[in-house]
Amino acid sequence: MPMYLCSIKLMTVGYLLYQKKSKQYLAATAVVILVSLVCYALSTYLGYRVIAFILLLTVSANAMLFDIFPVLTSAVLSAIVWDYFFIPPHYTLTITLLEDRIFFLMYFVIALINAALTYKIKIAEKQVRDKESKENSIKLYNTFLNSLSHELRTPISTIIGATDNLMHNQSRLKDSHKTELIQEISLASLRLNRQVENLLNMSRLESGIIKPKNDWCDINELVYDSVKQIEEGGCTQRISININPEIPLFKLDKGLLGQILYNIIQNATIYTPKNAIINVVALCHADILRIEIEDNGPGFPELEKDLVFEKFYRLKSSQPGGTGLGLSIVKGFVEAMKGCVALQNIPEGGARFTIEIPGETSYLKNLKNE
Repeated sequence: MPMYLCSIKLMTVGYLLYQKKSKQYLAATAVVILVSLVCYALSTYLGYRVIAFILLLTVSANAMLFDIFPVLTSAVLSAIVWDYFFIPPHYTLTITLLEDRIFFLMYFVIALINAALTYKIKIAEKQVRDKESKENSIKLYNTFLNSLSHELRTPISTIIGATDNLMHNQSRLKDSHKTELIQEISLASLRLNRQVENLLNMSRLESGIIKPKNDWCDINELVYDSVKQIEEGGCTQRISININPEIPLFKLDKGLLGQILYNIIQNATIYTPKNAIINVVALCHADILRIEIEDNGPGFPELEKDLVFEKFYRLKSSQPGGTGLGLSIVKGFVEAMKGCVALQNIPEGGARFTIEIPGETSYLKNLKNE
């Protein structure tokens, strides 16, 4: 980097730090002055030694909010204010009584020590929080890396193995075997693509750059397309769709909503028995799209039900594999569209995801049909 650019960068950082420090000095001073004014108004009822404890408490509060030097400044200021306005004789820095001189000296020393110790406690607490956060991040990273390596290795190995057979044993393979290998490559490619999309989507959520691109979309068409993708992937469960054909068009982000539906239904196919039934229902209530996806599987453990939308979280009873990103992406996408998603267990057995997203509606589709 050229020297002049480096100098400009250092000057910019220094200026920002100076601004931050200046604001802290002003804020810490303002707090002391405000408390002093209140104490002055109540000085008829409060003795000057009681006011000393109130000012010490103010310095402690500043120490929890600001850096050390603004806090020390407020400590010195509070001592001067206490002497000038509250210790007799008033409106002078002169202290006549020896007892008051000793008390003032003790106040000054205690205020400085109190400020420094409180600030050190705040720093120690911050270090503990940072350490815990770092340990949690490492734990999440290791969990994610292990899951991701499994999720990526499996389809990649399948693709490599199938293509190797096709390339080196083409003359000895029957047409039916070739078709099976091609299907394996196709399914593995779709699985690999899904994991890459999850990673990209999570990256978009983390960076905060997701901005829904709303356009008119047919909810019927969107749901059937999502279900078709899952069925083509070898789903063994029976998926039932119940949508009123007269449901209006919604002005929503079709891509985000499609990913939401896919992730929830795909999750249901993973955690329900092979012969389970998955029901998808879409309703419209006063320009709010409500989608319910429920199954008759085992449901979610009550203690883990509130954790399933967290990033990288996987049920303790789940099988190896999976990155734990699917439902966290669902929550992020729904909230990006100003909606909400909830999970509840069905008393008869199974789980129900409920999605509600507000959006502009249009019945032009129905008018055309008429």
